[in-house]
Amino acid sequence: MLELLVLASPERLQHWFVALVINAVLIAAAQRLPVLTPAGWVHAGVLGTLLLGSLDWPGWWAVVLYLALGSLVTRLGYRRKQQQGLAEARGGRRGPENVWGSAATGAALAVLTVLPSAPVALLQLGFAASFAAKLADTCGSEIGKRWGRHTVLITTLKPVPPGTEGAISVEGTVASLVGSAVMATLMLWLGLLSDGGCWLLVALVGLVATLLESWIGADLQQRCSWLSNELVNAIQTLLAAVLAMLLAQGLGLV
Repeated sequence: MLELLVLASPERLQHWFVALVINAVLIAAAQRLPVLTPAGWVHAGVLGTLLLGSLDWPGWWAVVLYLALGSLVTRLGYRRKQQQGLAEARGGRRGPENVWGSAATGAALAVLTVLPSAPVALLQLGFAASFAAKLADTCGSEIGKRWGRHTVLITTLKPVPPGTEGAISVEGTVASLVGSAVMATLMLWLGLLSDGGCWLLVALVGLVATLLESWIGADLQQRCSWLSNELVNAIQTLLAAVLAMLLAQGLGLV
């Protein structure tokens, strides 16, 4: 009951209202950027409000930087990927399903940090891991599709065409590790990770979660018609967050 009273306090409600207004203005100004669809921008505004209202500017900037980096990587070699039929649809613009497939886990963890008894440092680490995993996935997929020389299926290691669900390559895997490390570095810089130990854990978990996502794509997604790419993305970020938080507690990092 006390936690509910704190969440509904005038100060907290005012904070959420200010977050809503700021995001509405920013989203209105950003509509012409070739990053999201019109509906995607609306949902990004909801996401931004949740993050600014819970983790303040560090959480908001973390996802803005993730979105910018992910969009940049998607456009690398875009014309060639388009010729091969491997490019993202809608010119690389993300819709609502992409927004929440990438950010649902992070948004939930961010909102939980406002509870008075919340383990904030642990939740922030899970938040960081979820986005490190997602940028790792984007980097691995986009770089692998364009520059992967030998693409194999993760479950059998048999050669498959680039862009196949569950396909991996050396180039794509290295890109995944780099993407995860970059996102972990941004989280450390923004103060959402406390030290180098947490940085290393998040960077490695991001890569592991990406490899698990490839396995899900190669195996479960082929057998379960309801497993969309967006749902698999959400599962990947959840796995990353849970794994990072469990390991952090076991290793005494938080």
